[in-house]
Amino acid sequence: MDVKPPIIMEIIFVVIAGLMYFATSNTFFIFNFLYIGTAISIGLFLMAKGNKYARNVILLAVGSYILFYVAIMGHENMLMSGFWYYLFLGVFEAAVVHFLIAKIAGPFIFGRGWCGYACWIAMVLDLLPYRVPQNPRKNWGYLRYVLFGVILLSVSLLFLLKIADLDLIIFYMFIIGNILYYSVGVALAYFLKDNRAFCKYVCPITVFLKPTSYFSLIRVKVDKNKCVDCGVCTQKCPMDVDLLDNSRSRENGTECILCTECIKNCPKNAVKL
Repeated sequence: MDVKPPIIMEIIFVVIAGLMYFATSNTFFIFNFLYIGTAISIGLFLMAKGNKYARNVILLAVGSYILFYVAIMGHENMLMSGFWYYLFLGVFEAAVVHFLIAKIAGPFIFGRGWCGYACWIAMVLDLLPYRVPQNPRKNWGYLRYVLFGVILLSVSLLFLLKIADLDLIIFYMFIIGNILYYSVGVALAYFLKDNRAFCKYVCPITVFLKPTSYFSLIRVKVDKNKCVDCGVCTQKCPMDVDLLDNSRSRENGTECILCTECIKNCPKNAVKL
């Protein structure tokens, strides 16, 4: 891994910060995107230097910032329920901006990098003991689509039934939603012996992430001239991606979170980002 990804990431977030400021005249977006971009870029640089805790530091720095500062202190729902709520209101709040950049448009550039470096749920799950999946992958991916539909329907009903105090209800949905996500995520991790089981089977945000991640500009690839087909990269992947296949249609290819475990564990230095 070279220093290009950190530089590219910083440039991307500087551009985003500038565009958001000129579009809204809101200085919050300058601070917000420069903080996130710088935290991720520093972490990527540390990863390039071999610091094994670098990604956990990024997750903590970005995830806790969004969870506590933007969401709880700012009294804003940053989950999918909040995205639909503000979108239906026609209000350009932080949740809408966050989803558009990190989870809808952004994956065209950095794939599911959000999942690997900024998610406040993953910042806890990645501290659990099963960094490498201990069991074969389950066919439970349909659960994410069910939850996606339930959330969309729930928020729609709030508007259709003209429920009062929607702002308060939506904020409570954020608190309750996070409690459920953490509880289910930890339970699944221990039950399936897989830290990222929640991400693979339950997280509704992947419904947005998977289609655009297919076209991601930043991708992990294998140098076939160096590769000896030992399979270590695939074995160490927390998302079960077939790293030996460089095509965009590779198995679980849209689930790569750019964690670079494959890069760090390749004995021939054949895997690159």
